[in-house]
Amino acid sequence: MDRNDPAYRGQADHPRSHHRVARRTPEETAAVVTDDETKQTLSDETRIDRWLCAVRLVKARPMATQLCEGGHVRVNGNPAKPSTKVRAGDVVHALIAQRERIVEVVRPIETRVGAPVAATCYIDNSPPPVVREIAPGIKAVRGEGRPSKRLRRELERMRRAGPG
Repeated sequence: MDRNDPAYRGQADHPRSHHRVARRTPEETAAVVTDDETKQTLSDETRIDRWLCAVRLVKARPMATQLCEGGHVRVNGNPAKPSTKVRAGDVVHALIAQRERIVEVVRPIETRVGAPVAATCYIDNSPPPVVREIAPGIKAVRGEGRPSKRLRRELERMRRAGPG
């Protein structure tokens, strides 16, 4: 008995034992891929919460949803609900991490992509981040991270010297 024989594998009585899986030709596969791309281009709009997450303006979709529900996101000047649709050309104003972001939608995407690709999906017209002065001569930019060793030592020297 051969291993490929249905009787050997116990499938002789199975109603679909004669059924074979149809394989696609390369031309058929290309046609399916083209259809998928067309479907993607036909969906030229996406939800604002999905888009904010996909282009990496926020870390997670629930955070984008909270921003929308809290009234911190506006699309073309109108307050946006999480389900508000964005299209190419729309202007999105968002208050994210205490910084105002003004971005123009270039390409509405739904799935999160890498940072270089995400940067091509919008035009950032945001004002520069606010620079505040910690002490005379020392400036800090929010989101820049922890101070360098040199800056930390300067701050400690100034604290020890005290006011005046």
